[in-house]
Amino acid sequence: MTTTPYIASLDDGASPDIHPEAYVAPGVVVVGRVRLGRAASVWYGSVLRGDDEAVEVGEECNIQDLCCLHADPGQPAVLEPRVSLGHKAMVHGAHVETGALVGIGAIVLGGARIGAGSLVAAGALVGPGKKIPAGVLVAGVPGKIVRELTDDDRASFARTPDNYMAKAARHRAATALPPA
Repeated sequence: MTTTPYIASLDDGASPDIHPEAYVAPGVVVVGRVRLGRAASVWYGSVLRGDDEAVEVGEECNIQDLCCLHADPGQPAVLEPRVSLGHKAMVHGAHVETGALVGIGAIVLGGARIGAGSLVAAGALVGPGKKIPAGVLVAGVPGKIVRELTDDDRASFARTPDNYMAKAARHRAATALPPA
C-alpha cells in the first residue's frame, strides 16, 4: 500500500500546481497540467491526469475516493469552487460550475457543462456537449432534468465542501500505522 500520492510532471514540463492548503490523500495520482485550489481535497484512489489538456480544481472542492478527472485536447476538465464529486464519479473534459454536486458513480462527458448548484444523481450519465442549467436535479442514463432543486435539497448538499474540509484536516493529522 502506498503511503504517499504519486505527483508527477510530464516530459513537456507540464507540472501539477497544488495549493499548500490542498489535501491529497495517499494513493492519489496527479499528473501533468493539474491545478488544485486552496482547501481542495482529493481522496484515496482518485486519478487526475492532465496530459492531453488541463484539469482545474477550484477552491474548497472535494474529489472523493476513486474519482477520475481527465480531458481531451481543447476540452479541459474544470471544477469551479465548492464542487463535490461523489465516490467513483468521472468528469472527462467537462465543466462543473460552482457548488454543484456530481453523485456517486456519475459520469460527465466531454464538452458538457453542469450549472451552478445543480445535482447530478448517483449513476447518472451526462453525455457529450449536454448543457445543464443551474439549480436542477439530473438523473438517469442518459441524464435528464427531473426537477428544480428545493431549498432543502440545496441546503443538504451545500454543507458537503465544509464537511470534507474538516475530514481533510483529520486525515492530514492522522498517523499511518505500520504494516501488520
